[in-house]
Amino acid sequence: MNISSHVHRRHPAPSACRLLLYALLAALISVASKAQSPFPDSVRRVVFLGNSITYAGTYVTYVDAYLSTRYPQQGVEFINVGLPSETVSGLSEEGHAGGKFPRPDLHERLERVLTLTKPDLVLASYGMNDGIYLPFDEGRFQQFKDGINWLHSEVVKTGAQIIHLTPPVFDELRGHKSGYAAVLDRYSDWLINQKTAQNWSVIDVHYPMKRYLEAHRKVDSTFALADDGVHPGEVGHWLMARSVLLGLGQKAVANAPTIQSAMTAIPNSAHLLKLISERQFLMKDAWLTATGHKRPGMKIGIPLEEAREKAALLESQIKELMR
Repeated sequence: MNISSHVHRRHPAPSACRLLLYALLAALISVASKAQSPFPDSVRRVVFLGNSITYAGTYVTYVDAYLSTRYPQQGVEFINVGLPSETVSGLSEEGHAGGKFPRPDLHERLERVLTLTKPDLVLASYGMNDGIYLPFDEGRFQQFKDGINWLHSEVVKTGAQIIHLTPPVFDELRGHKSGYAAVLDRYSDWLINQKTAQNWSVIDVHYPMKRYLEAHRKVDSTFALADDGVHPGEVGHWLMARSVLLGLGQKAVANAPTIQSAMTAIPNSAHLLKLISERQFLMKDAWLTATGHKRPGMKIGIPLEEAREKAALLESQIKELMR
């Protein structure tokens, strides 16, 4: 028996072994990526609706950056159409914005937003403005619930899915509105209850932020997530993004204190985060202007097609860094 020939038949050449190993690894990685991805293959556009906290866009950018760099094969587009001051309840307090204009109402623009953005999935963040920064009132609460039910129904009618986010925490020490934190607790509790009451998809960002705020204030009485009690800074936005990512099944972020630490395994992560942030900030004003609204004082975005061309240039840089 020719031993060398026998060995050759049983064991491919080293180069062939390596090629086979690489092919197997690639297949395993591909299967694992699809298994871990938070979205089905049919999801191509994810739209974020909300008020000024969503419009600020930091938590949206973090969600975009984390998911886009881990599941680039899906090519999901994350669209921010948050509008400052907006409510889903249709309520506005007397003298809002110094009497210059009432709070915008999502009812006025939702149809246009859904028609133009054509989302496969909507993430909606309302509640912070809907209690009008006043003590709890059953009538205002009902208008919030009615608005959320209407929003859910309108999104589902288009064939899209919707995930509701509980409102961020309100800090009475900085916001100087006694009793309003409890209002948002009630609004959050109701939303969370809809997971069982109506089989809705709901992600809680409220209580993780509240626990974080309370724990840090025990150590430092001046600690704050939001200087004005309402609009969170970077830490607060990361807490929101982390809750969203965990709600989407991304368990690896559970103990990450920042988006930077969550993305350390991604080469060129700092540069990627910068480019994705630029893309988000470019597109949000373009989308908001294109879909239209009645809130004065907003930045006018460049035409949507021009914005898309600029975004495509950023996307090519992002893809180059990810090779």
